[in-house]
Amino acid sequence: MSNNSIMPNVLEKISIRIASSLKDIDPELWNACAGQQNPFVQYNFLSALEDSGSASAETGWTCQHLIVENANHDKYLGVAPVYLKNHSYGEYVFDWGWADAYERAGGQYFPKLLCGVPFTPVTGPRLMVLPTAENHKDGIRNALAAAMIQIAEQLNLSSIHVNFSKKDEWKLISEKGFLQRQGQQFHWENKGYKNFDEFLTDLSSRKRKNIRKERSNVEVAGLNIQTLTGGEITEAHWDVFYDFYRNTSDRKWGYAYLNRRFFSLLGERCKENLILIYAEMNGSPIAGALNLAGADCLFGRNWV
Repeated sequence: MSNNSIMPNVLEKISIRIASSLKDIDPELWNACAGQQNPFVQYNFLSALEDSGSASAETGWTCQHLIVENANHDKYLGVAPVYLKNHSYGEYVFDWGWADAYERAGGQYFPKLLCGVPFTPVTGPRLMVLPTAENHKDGIRNALAAAMIQIAEQLNLSSIHVNFSKKDEWKLISEKGFLQRQGQQFHWENKGYKNFDEFLTDLSSRKRKNIRKERSNVEVAGLNIQTLTGGEITEAHWDVFYDFYRNTSDRKWGYAYLNRRFFSLLGERCKENLILIYAEMNGSPIAGALNLAGADCLFGRNWV
Protein backbone atom coordinates (compact mmCIF):
# COMPACT_ATOMS: atom_id res chain seq x y z
CA MET A 1 0.00 0.00 0.00
CA SER A 2 1.21 3.52 -0.61
CA ASN A 3 0.20 6.99 0.39
CA ASN A 4 1.30 10.37 -0.95
CA SER A 5 -0.78 12.65 1.24
CA ILE A 6 -0.46 11.70 4.89
CA MET A 7 3.11 12.98 5.18
CA PRO A 8 4.47 16.50 4.73
CA ASN A 9 5.84 17.30 1.28
CA VAL A 10 9.37 17.41 2.66
CA LEU A 11 9.26 13.61 2.81
CA GLU A 12 7.91 13.42 -0.71
CA LYS A 13 6.45 10.03 -1.45
CA ILE A 14 6.41 7.24 1.11
CA SER A 15 5.26 3.66 0.81
CA ILE A 16 3.99 1.25 3.44
CA ARG A 17 4.52 -2.44 2.93
CA ILE A 18 3.55 -5.56 4.84
CA ALA A 19 6.22 -8.16 5.58
CA SER A 20 4.89 -11.68 6.14
CA SER A 21 8.24 -12.75 7.59
CA LEU A 22 11.18 -11.08 9.28
CA LYS A 23 13.30 -12.67 6.57
CA ASP A 24 11.83 -10.01 4.26
CA ILE A 25 13.08 -7.22 6.53
CA ASP A 26 16.53 -5.64 6.73
CA PRO A 27 17.73 -6.12 10.34
CA GLU A 28 19.83 -2.93 10.44
CA LEU A 29 17.05 -0.77 9.03
CA TRP A 30 14.52 -2.26 11.46
CA ASN A 31 16.81 -1.70 14.45
CA ALA A 32 17.53 1.85 13.35
CA CYS A 33 13.84 2.54 14.03
CA ALA A 34 13.52 0.26 17.07
CA GLY A 35 16.49 1.80 18.89
CA GLN A 36 18.46 0.35 21.81
CA GLN A 37 16.19 1.14 24.76
CA ASN A 38 14.00 -1.97 24.60
CA PRO A 39 15.51 -5.32 23.50
CA PHE A 40 12.14 -6.95 22.85
CA VAL A 41 11.31 -4.84 19.79
CA GLN A 42 14.73 -5.35 18.22
CA TYR A 43 15.09 -7.62 15.21
CA ASN A 44 17.13 -10.33 16.96
CA PHE A 45 14.56 -11.02 19.67
CA LEU A 46 11.62 -11.04 17.26
CA SER A 47 13.49 -13.24 14.78
CA ALA A 48 14.34 -15.74 17.54
CA LEU A 49 10.60 -16.05 18.22
CA GLU A 50 9.80 -16.50 14.54
CA ASP A 51 12.67 -18.78 13.49
CA SER A 52 12.19 -21.08 16.48
CA GLY A 53 8.55 -21.52 15.54
CA SER A 54 7.38 -20.14 18.88
CA ALA A 55 5.59 -17.25 17.14
CA SER A 56 4.53 -18.43 13.69
CA ALA A 57 1.45 -18.94 11.57
CA GLU A 58 1.31 -22.52 12.88
CA THR A 59 1.06 -21.27 16.47
CA GLY A 60 -1.45 -18.54 15.63
CA TRP A 61 0.95 -15.63 15.09
CA THR A 62 0.97 -14.69 11.39
CA CYS A 63 3.40 -11.85 10.69
CA GLN A 64 1.96 -8.65 9.22
CA HIS A 65 4.84 -6.37 10.15
CA LEU A 66 4.49 -2.84 8.80
CA ILE A 67 7.32 -0.83 7.25
CA VAL A 68 7.22 2.80 6.14
CA GLU A 69 9.87 3.33 3.45
CA ASN A 70 11.24 6.45 1.82
CA ALA A 71 10.86 7.21 -1.87
CA ASN A 72 14.05 5.33 -2.80
CA HIS A 73 13.10 2.26 -0.74
CA ASP A 74 16.55 2.29 0.88
CA LYS A 75 15.57 3.54 4.34
CA TYR A 76 12.88 2.63 6.86
CA LEU A 77 11.18 5.68 8.33
CA GLY A 78 8.97 3.67 10.65
CA VAL A 79 8.14 0.08 11.61
CA ALA A 80 5.58 -1.77 13.72
CA PRO A 81 5.49 -5.43 14.91
CA VAL A 82 2.05 -6.64 13.82
CA TYR A 83 0.46 -10.09 13.83
CA LEU A 84 -2.76 -11.64 12.59
CA LYS A 85 -4.05 -13.68 15.55
CA ASN A 86 -6.54 -16.55 15.58
CA HIS A 87 -6.54 -16.74 19.39
CA SER A 88 -5.68 -14.55 22.39
CA TYR A 89 -3.01 -16.70 24.03
CA GLY A 90 0.39 -15.28 24.86
CA GLU A 91 -0.72 -11.64 24.97
CA TYR A 92 -1.07 -11.15 28.76
CA VAL A 93 -4.13 -8.99 28.09
CA PHE A 94 -7.32 -10.90 28.62
CA ASP A 95 -10.11 -10.22 26.14
CA TRP A 96 -12.04 -13.48 26.46
CA GLY A 97 -15.12 -11.59 27.63
CA TRP A 98 -15.01 -9.39 24.54
CA ALA A 99 -14.60 -12.41 22.27
CA ASP A 100 -17.50 -14.21 23.91
CA ALA A 101 -19.81 -11.18 23.72
CA TYR A 102 -18.85 -10.48 20.09
CA GLU A 103 -19.58 -14.05 19.01
CA ARG A 104 -22.82 -14.27 21.01
CA ALA A 105 -23.92 -11.18 19.09
CA GLY A 106 -23.35 -13.07 15.84
CA GLY A 107 -19.87 -11.84 14.94
CA GLN A 108 -16.58 -13.67 14.42
CA TYR A 109 -13.97 -12.31 16.81
CA PHE A 110 -11.01 -14.21 15.40
CA PRO A 111 -8.86 -13.54 13.53
CA LYS A 112 -7.95 -10.15 14.94
CA LEU A 113 -4.97 -7.84 14.43
CA LEU A 114 -2.38 -7.33 17.17
CA CYS A 115 0.45 -4.81 17.37
CA GLY A 116 2.81 -5.99 20.11
CA VAL A 117 5.53 -8.44 21.09
CA PRO A 118 4.56 -12.11 21.53
CA PHE A 119 4.66 -13.53 25.06
CA THR A 120 6.14 -10.31 26.46
CA PRO A 121 4.10 -8.09 28.83
CA VAL A 122 6.66 -5.29 28.71
CA THR A 123 5.70 -1.70 27.97
CA GLY A 124 7.65 -0.36 25.01
CA PRO A 125 7.45 1.35 21.62
CA ARG A 126 5.08 -0.12 19.07
CA LEU A 127 4.87 2.54 16.33
CA MET A 128 8.60 3.06 15.95
CA VAL A 129 10.14 5.94 14.02
CA LEU A 130 13.65 6.55 12.69
CA PRO A 131 15.30 9.15 14.96
CA THR A 132 16.37 11.31 12.01
CA ALA A 133 12.68 11.54 11.03
CA GLU A 134 11.72 12.75 14.52
CA ASN A 135 10.24 15.98 13.14
CA HIS A 136 7.68 13.86 11.30
CA LYS A 137 7.06 11.33 14.07
CA ASP A 138 3.32 11.86 14.39
CA GLY A 139 2.83 11.67 10.64
CA ILE A 140 4.73 8.39 10.38
CA ARG A 141 2.94 6.87 13.35
CA ASN A 142 -0.39 7.98 11.94
CA ALA A 143 0.56 6.24 8.69
CA LEU A 144 1.28 3.01 10.59
CA ALA A 145 -2.02 3.22 12.47
CA ALA A 146 -3.90 3.95 9.24
CA ALA A 147 -2.25 0.92 7.62
CA MET A 148 -3.48 -1.33 10.45
CA ILE A 149 -7.00 0.00 9.98
CA GLN A 150 -6.76 -0.67 6.24
CA ILE A 151 -5.62 -4.27 6.87
CA ALA A 152 -8.52 -4.81 9.27
CA GLU A 153 -11.00 -3.44 6.74
CA GLN A 154 -9.61 -5.47 3.84
CA LEU A 155 -9.61 -8.72 5.83
CA ASN A 156 -12.90 -7.94 7.61
CA LEU A 157 -11.30 -8.36 11.02
CA SER A 158 -13.22 -7.77 14.22
CA SER A 159 -10.67 -5.53 15.91
CA ILE A 160 -7.14 -4.13 16.23
CA HIS A 161 -5.21 -4.31 19.49
CA VAL A 162 -2.06 -2.36 20.40
CA ASN A 163 -0.72 -3.93 23.58
CA PHE A 164 1.68 -2.44 26.16
CA SER A 165 2.36 0.68 24.10
CA LYS A 166 4.02 3.84 25.37
CA LYS A 167 1.75 6.58 26.67
CA ASP A 168 2.26 8.97 23.77
CA GLU A 169 1.36 6.21 21.28
CA TRP A 170 -1.67 5.31 23.41
CA LYS A 171 -2.88 8.91 23.17
CA LEU A 172 -2.15 9.21 19.45
CA ILE A 173 -4.10 6.13 18.35
CA SER A 174 -7.06 7.13 20.52
CA GLU A 175 -7.45 10.10 18.19
CA LYS A 176 -7.98 7.61 15.35
CA GLY A 177 -10.90 6.00 17.15
CA PHE A 178 -9.10 3.34 19.20
CA LEU A 179 -10.65 2.66 22.61
CA GLN A 180 -8.22 3.38 25.44
CA ARG A 181 -7.48 0.44 27.69
CA GLN A 182 -5.56 0.76 30.96
CA GLY A 183 -3.63 -1.77 33.01
CA GLN A 184 -1.29 -1.65 35.98
CA GLN A 185 2.33 -2.73 36.35
CA PHE A 186 4.81 -2.37 39.20
CA HIS A 187 8.35 -1.27 38.36
CA TRP A 188 11.38 -0.95 40.61
CA GLU A 189 13.39 2.24 40.05
CA ASN A 190 16.95 2.87 41.16
CA LYS A 191 17.04 6.22 42.95
CA GLY A 192 20.80 6.33 42.93
CA TYR A 193 21.27 3.81 45.73
CA LYS A 194 24.94 3.14 46.50
CA ASN A 195 24.20 -0.36 47.81
CA PHE A 196 21.41 -2.68 48.90
CA ASP A 197 21.39 -1.40 52.50
CA GLU A 198 20.80 2.13 51.26
CA PHE A 199 17.81 0.87 49.28
CA LEU A 200 16.44 -0.77 52.44
CA THR A 201 16.49 2.56 54.28
CA ASP A 202 13.77 3.75 51.87
CA LEU A 203 11.42 1.04 53.17
CA SER A 204 9.33 0.73 56.30
CA SER A 205 10.80 -1.10 59.28
CA ARG A 206 8.52 -4.09 58.70
CA LYS A 207 9.54 -4.47 55.08
CA ARG A 208 13.23 -4.09 55.90
CA LYS A 209 12.92 -6.83 58.49
CA ASN A 210 11.09 -9.19 56.11
CA ILE A 211 13.62 -8.73 53.32
CA ARG A 212 16.59 -9.27 55.62
CA LYS A 213 14.95 -12.41 56.98
CA GLU A 214 14.32 -13.76 53.48
CA ARG A 215 17.92 -13.08 52.47
CA SER A 216 19.29 -14.77 55.58
CA ASN A 217 17.16 -17.85 54.83
CA VAL A 218 19.08 -18.47 51.60
CA GLU A 219 22.50 -17.99 53.17
CA VAL A 220 22.96 -21.72 53.60
CA ALA A 221 25.88 -24.03 53.03
CA GLY A 222 26.09 -25.53 49.56
CA LEU A 223 24.19 -22.73 47.81
CA ASN A 224 25.99 -21.14 44.87
CA ILE A 225 24.48 -18.27 42.86
CA GLN A 226 26.17 -17.23 39.62
CA THR A 227 25.58 -14.31 37.27
CA LEU A 228 26.21 -15.42 33.69
CA THR A 229 26.30 -13.11 30.68
CA GLY A 230 26.59 -13.49 26.93
CA GLY A 231 28.92 -16.27 25.85
CA GLU A 232 29.15 -17.64 29.41
CA ILE A 233 25.66 -19.11 28.95
CA THR A 234 26.05 -22.56 27.38
CA GLU A 235 23.57 -25.00 25.86
CA ALA A 236 23.79 -26.98 29.11
CA HIS A 237 22.54 -23.91 30.97
CA TRP A 238 19.70 -23.53 28.49
CA ASP A 239 18.74 -27.20 28.93
CA VAL A 240 18.37 -26.68 32.66
CA PHE A 241 16.68 -23.32 32.30
CA TYR A 242 14.14 -24.73 29.85
CA ASP A 243 13.23 -27.33 32.47
CA PHE A 244 12.67 -24.48 34.95
CA TYR A 245 10.47 -22.73 32.42
CA ARG A 246 8.38 -25.84 31.71
CA ASN A 247 8.11 -26.64 35.41
CA THR A 248 6.75 -23.17 36.17
CA SER A 249 4.23 -23.39 33.32
CA ASP A 250 3.03 -26.83 34.43
CA ARG A 251 2.65 -25.81 38.08
CA LYS A 252 0.61 -22.73 37.16
CA TRP A 253 -1.63 -24.59 34.73
CA GLY A 254 -0.16 -22.51 31.95
CA TYR A 255 1.01 -23.23 28.44
CA ALA A 256 4.70 -23.27 27.47
CA TYR A 257 4.63 -20.83 24.57
CA LEU A 258 8.39 -20.84 24.06
CA ASN A 259 10.10 -23.96 22.73
CA ARG A 260 13.60 -25.15 23.50
CA ARG A 261 15.04 -23.86 20.22
CA PHE A 262 13.99 -20.32 21.10
CA PHE A 263 16.41 -20.21 24.03
CA SER A 264 19.29 -21.37 21.84
CA LEU A 265 18.52 -18.68 19.27
CA LEU A 266 18.16 -16.13 22.06
CA GLY A 267 21.62 -17.07 23.29
CA GLU A 268 23.07 -16.71 19.80
CA ARG A 269 21.36 -13.50 18.73
CA CYS A 270 20.81 -11.52 21.92
CA LYS A 271 23.92 -12.42 23.91
CA GLU A 272 24.83 -8.75 24.46
CA ASN A 273 21.55 -8.29 26.34
CA LEU A 274 21.42 -11.53 28.33
CA ILE A 275 21.99 -11.88 32.07
CA LEU A 276 21.19 -15.27 33.58
CA ILE A 277 21.11 -15.69 37.36
CA TYR A 278 21.77 -19.38 37.98
CA ALA A 279 21.47 -21.04 41.41
CA GLU A 280 22.83 -24.43 42.45
CA MET A 281 22.56 -26.36 45.72
CA ASN A 282 25.42 -28.77 46.31
CA GLY A 283 26.13 -28.73 42.58
CA SER A 284 22.52 -29.33 41.46
CA PRO A 285 20.59 -26.51 39.69
CA ILE A 286 17.57 -25.31 41.63
CA ALA A 287 16.56 -21.90 40.26
CA GLY A 288 17.14 -19.36 37.53
CA ALA A 289 16.21 -15.85 36.54
CA LEU A 290 16.50 -14.73 32.93
CA ASN A 291 17.08 -11.01 32.36
CA LEU A 292 17.41 -8.92 29.22
CA ALA A 293 19.18 -5.60 29.60
CA GLY A 294 18.01 -2.52 27.75
CA ALA A 295 19.83 0.79 27.58
CA ASP A 296 18.81 1.80 31.11
CA CYS A 297 16.56 -0.97 32.39
CA LEU A 298 16.78 -4.64 33.35
CA PHE A 299 13.83 -6.81 32.31
CA GLY A 300 13.61 -10.03 34.30
CA ARG A 301 11.46 -13.15 34.58
CA ASN A 302 11.97 -15.95 37.08
CA TRP A 303 11.57 -19.72 36.78
CA VAL A 304 12.43 -22.36 39.38
